[in-house]
Order: sequence, then structure tokens, then C-alpha cells
Amino acid sequence: MSTLHSPVNVGPFTFAHRVVLAPLTRMRAEEGARPGPLMAEYYAQRTSEGGFLIGEATIAAPNGNGYLGAPGLFDDSQIAGWKQVTDAVHAKGGKIFLQLYHAGRQSNVDVQPQGSLPVGPSEVLHGGVAYTTEGWVPNTPNRALTVEEIADLVESFRTAAERGVKAGFDGVELHGANGYLVDQFLQDNSNKRTDSYGGSFENRTRFLLEVTRALISVWGSERVAVRIGPSGTWGDMGDSDPEGLFTYVAQQLAPLNLAYLHLIEPRILGNIEDENADPAPVAAQLIRKHYTGVIIAAGGFDGESAEAIVQAGDADLVAFGRHFIANPDLPTRLRHHLPLNPYDRPTFFGGTEVGYTDYAFYKEEATA
Repeated sequence: MSTLHSPVNVGPFTFAHRVVLAPLTRMRAEEGARPGPLMAEYYAQRTSEGGFLIGEATIAAPNGNGYLGAPGLFDDSQIAGWKQVTDAVHAKGGKIFLQLYHAGRQSNVDVQPQGSLPVGPSEVLHGGVAYTTEGWVPNTPNRALTVEEIADLVESFRTAAERGVKAGFDGVELHGANGYLVDQFLQDNSNKRTDSYGGSFENRTRFLLEVTRALISVWGSERVAVRIGPSGTWGDMGDSDPEGLFTYVAQQLAPLNLAYLHLIEPRILGNIEDENADPAPVAAQLIRKHYTGVIIAAGGFDGESAEAIVQAGDADLVAFGRHFIANPDLPTRLRHHLPLNPYDRPTFFGGTEVGYTDYAFYKEEATA
């Protein structure tokens, strides 16, 4: 039996294999950022062999969105839709964590309440795109958050986590990567603050740790996780000392007894793999030296490279994105070395069931 298909413990749960559905922004939520039956079907399809799923980036505060069609848990009206999703996953023997995010400066006035400016740790001109009724558009220049607003956002994450309990999730992951708000506080090309949230590693990590502890106050540490992207550059991100920064982050998270730490390999730029980048794992090898808890690695893995990183001990589980989109039965296909459906990139974001719930399972494909 391969290591990838051996049992593993994550927090209070035991899974039969180590193939994880990565948190994937698909932008199929209904009006009001509410999940509907189509989303429930999508997640149920990808619940395979008693597996572990991480829900897509879910808006934690009213001003936290960057993508039209993204789901939220910033309002009680969104709980019922997510309960459809979690019920569907549980009915097939799976577990699912909520992923909470705030887009921060990665947004546009067209997806902000009353057309207000996006927010971030500092006012820094940057590139990047948001998704609105006009399609992909440039981000709107942001304004800097006040200290009082930062405290309010920490509370927003906490109350969103409480809604996640009511919605039936099994735990919660904080999205601290991909150039979103938590990442913006971490990296010094986006964080130019001179108060207690800027400057030193300790100060720039403060927001991440405050939110993480708020989530722990709701869920308990063994059902809380954090996702980070060491050396991530998506959305014009960057840091003058990424190795030092993310080593420090891992060291601060290590004593919290989290369910897991989720790492994105730097060869992934948003949702696109940099074909010129070194295919060898970087983030996991670095962080494993400073973090002895459960690690999930993500970023361009196939069955062979996933098996290799788990066997090497640099990660305990591997999250798959594009291949899991196109192969709802991915764990089974990897286990038996079956061919994979090709994915259709133009249908990744927004739309209907096409490119979402219409991918064939292997038996269906074989008899078609």
C-alpha cells in the first residue's frame, strides 16, 4: 500500500487516505453569497473513501470579498446553504473544514458594500484582479485599516467561525496566503505600518495570531488550521526576507496544537503553475524543520510527487486542486493508477454545472 493511501490522523479525525480536496474558489454561490444545491452536489461528488475536504474561500466580513459569486458566512442567512453542503459531505462519510478569508486589498469597489474602498494594512499601489459583473477587472486602490477596524475584523472572523459551527463544519482553516488580508499583514511589501501591526516579524504576524486565537476560542485548537504561502507572489506580494518571516510564522503556530498547517508551494501563482519553477517542494521542506505537527502541502502535485513528499516526511497529506476539479473520484483513481480526466480551465471560475458537476467518474467514463 502506498503511503499516500495509508491512514492519517488530523486533529480528532482519522482518514483512510491522505488525498485532500484543496480549497478552490469556484464562484458558484447564489445571490447573497449563499451556497445552493449545485455547490452541495459538487462537494458531495468529491467526498471519496471517507476523505477530507477543505471548503472554498468563504468571506468572513461584509467588506471581505474580491470575487462575485464567492460564498460567505458573514451573515446568518448564509448558514442554511452551507448546512446543505456539510450534510451532503457527511452523508458520504467525509469531513469538511470551513476556510475563512478576507480579500483585503485584492478587491474592487464593485464587490464592496455601497461601493466603498477595499481595505488593507497600508495604502500601497499594486496589481492584481478582482471579479465583478464586468468579469476580471483591476483591483481598486485600497485604504489603510485603523487599529479599531483591525479589532473589528478579528471579531468578524470569530463570529463567522461561530456560524461555521451552526452550519455543520468539522473545523475551520484560516486563509493566510494568496495575497489576501492576512498575507498582506505578513509580507513587508504590502505592510508599511509603523504601529504594533507593522515592522518586525512579531508585529506583522500579530493579526494572523489574533485571528487564529479567535478561531480557537470557538472551535478548540485541534479543529483549527492555518494556510500560508511562503514566498507567494500572487497579487504583487513579496517580502524582503521570506525564509525568515515564514520560519517565524511556523514557530509561532507550532505551540498552538493546530489540526494542521497548510502550505502552498511557491511555484503556484494564484491558480496557475509556473512551468519554469523548480518542481521540487520548497515550502514544506523549509517549514518541516520548524513545525512538527501535521502539514498539508498543496501546489501542482500529481500522484507520483504527492507520494514522494509524504514518503519523505515533509508533508503528511497533499491537497489537490485542478485534478480534483476534473476527477471527483480522484483518490480512487490515484490509488489504482487510473487515467485522469483533463481539466477545463475556462470553467474554473463562475458559470453553471458545466465544468463543475459534469465531470465523469471513472466507471461512467469507461462505459461511455
